[in-house]
Amino acid sequence: MNYTFSNKIASLKPSAIREMFKSLTDPNIISFAAGNPAPESFPVDDLARLSADIFATSATSALQYSVTDGYAPLRQAVAKRLKQKFNIGKSAAEGDKYDDTTVIVSGGNQGIELACKVLCNEGDVVICENPTFIGGLNAFRSCGAKTVGVPLLDDGIDTDALEQTIKSTPNARMIYLIPTFQNPAGTSTSLEKRIKIYEIAKKYGILIFEDNPYGELRFAGEEIPTVKSLDTEGLVIYCSSFSKILSAGMRVGYVTAPDEIVQKMVVAKQSEDVHTNIFFQMLCHRFITECDLDAHIEKIRAIYRRKCSLMISTLEECMPKSFKFTRPEGGLFVWCTLPEGVDMNAFVKKALEKKVAVVPGTTFNCDPDAPSRSVRLNYSTPTDDQIVEGCRRLGETAREFNI
Repeated sequence: MNYTFSNKIASLKPSAIREMFKSLTDPNIISFAAGNPAPESFPVDDLARLSADIFATSATSALQYSVTDGYAPLRQAVAKRLKQKFNIGKSAAEGDKYDDTTVIVSGGNQGIELACKVLCNEGDVVICENPTFIGGLNAFRSCGAKTVGVPLLDDGIDTDALEQTIKSTPNARMIYLIPTFQNPAGTSTSLEKRIKIYEIAKKYGILIFEDNPYGELRFAGEEIPTVKSLDTEGLVIYCSSFSKILSAGMRVGYVTAPDEIVQKMVVAKQSEDVHTNIFFQMLCHRFITECDLDAHIEKIRAIYRRKCSLMISTLEECMPKSFKFTRPEGGLFVWCTLPEGVDMNAFVKKALEKKVAVVPGTTFNCDPDAPSRSVRLNYSTPTDDQIVEGCRRLGETAREFNI
């Protein structure tokens, strides 16, 4: 039987990161390829205690169908926290031009996909930082949208190129940004550029999707206001999740956006999964209202501060000067760039032969056929000993390539 797949799916390629996981069953392989939270960051005891109480006192609610837009107490708690900590959330009753609404989604990736589904027709364009998150790229492509990349600089997207791209792309519908500890680059967009990006979006009447899963993982430097906090016109869709600050496996995320957009996202979500796992929504609500979430996040920041510092210092020790890498102030990733003339794919393959896995930079290109000299390393998942040994093996690999 010859199978014919839909145009939306036929061109999609498996995530190189997820495919790489299949090769990591060898216990001797050190993986810098994941983006998982550190195992020691999970508040296991608190989650176990709260879970037991939910099943003892609210089992029927935890096991029954629920509403699509999310567990109301959780939605309210998230909206309250966003307003108090990040100045996110507009209200016409308070004199704003529009109302923001918060909806619970099954991980941040569903928020990306739903936004594209309700705003983009097939063939419409989503403008992205290049490189950017492969999950976002695949979500856009699965909806039939096209992705156009704009170069990512050290302080954020190239705003001159962004404006030119918008002007030359009449069917551009949305700008997709990860402005804080960007995946894969680990860099952050400056406040000056955030303001400029918002002004460009307002000038051309184009929406911004602000993806911010790493924003609370800052362990150095100064906080930068979110793009959503600058929004006065209802142009910004804000998405984050509990994956990096509580549990990735729960798959509980949230979107805060103008109510008109959120209501369409709820309709689209009904046909996808009916609702996000209600037990985990209840568990998230209990944790953020009964435990000290901010203190818990501070513990995670301390873990990543140490791990990132260890990776950076070991790379400085083991790698040649021509091997360039970012020095992030938060998040989970270090972005490394090989010298001109070095075959990145051959480097990745040789590193895997030495039992260390990294992600090739081509994975994150808007144009999957475009070349890259970069690789992404993750420091949150491996142990401290694995970070040191993995960097040492990368140094051996570099020497074999005469870097």
